[in-house]
Amino acid sequence: MEKLGTFILNLYPTTKFLFAVFLMITPLLLPGYLYSYLVPVLCLIIAIIAGKTKLYVDIVFKGLLSIVFMIFLLQSFFYPGDTILWSWKIFSIRQEGIDFSVQLTSKILAVGSAIVLFFQITKINDLARSLEILGVSPKATYVLSSALNIIPEMRTHLLRIMDAQKTRGVETEGNLRIRLKAFFPALTPLILSSFSSTDEKAITLESRAFTARTKKTSLHQLEKTKSDSVVRVLLLILFVFILIWRFFL
Repeated sequence: MEKLGTFILNLYPTTKFLFAVFLMITPLLLPGYLYSYLVPVLCLIIAIIAGKTKLYVDIVFKGLLSIVFMIFLLQSFFYPGDTILWSWKIFSIRQEGIDFSVQLTSKILAVGSAIVLFFQITKINDLARSLEILGVSPKATYVLSSALNIIPEMRTHLLRIMDAQKTRGVETEGNLRIRLKAFFPALTPLILSSFSSTDEKAITLESRAFTARTKKTSLHQLEKTKSDSVVRVLLLILFVFILIWRFFL
């Protein structure tokens, strides 16, 4: 299990990206919803093997599933149709709405799970470096990595501020009212620290000659292995097989 987890984590970033794209596209190609609902389970198994279970479960099962559930309810109640299964006053659930909801939510869940898995098993710095090797501008990769890192960085800053508040005797844990009461005063230092870190990043980039018009070099090197070639060939074979089965048989 540990070797398999290391194998997954050591794959080249673009190989993992191709695998994620495969998991996102195939549910849209295949009919029905069973395969689409199996994709999150497959992603969960991969996350367990790679040792990323907690973060994957937190994002998919606590965040994405609640959004999907709301979409399912809204489409079930308001999607037009003639076959009414249940009604109460102005609300009614139609068979057409349930069918559409199942199809729609299965695709959303599959695509969302694949994206979450990709970012759990891929380091953002590795992804940015692989894009630079492909010829993408360092400025573009920096913007991408900064955008992807901004939420984790702000979350880390917020936790530090909340811990500091806690050491000063401010109650930060308890019911929703207590948490909100502690959360809003923490927003001001959070925003100010974000502006401060932006200035520090700009100074750091200038000191490293980021804007200099010369060829950029990097100490962070990435290499493709035979495993990447094997995975890419398998993905291509599976994708071609699905296309032939879907459109020509």
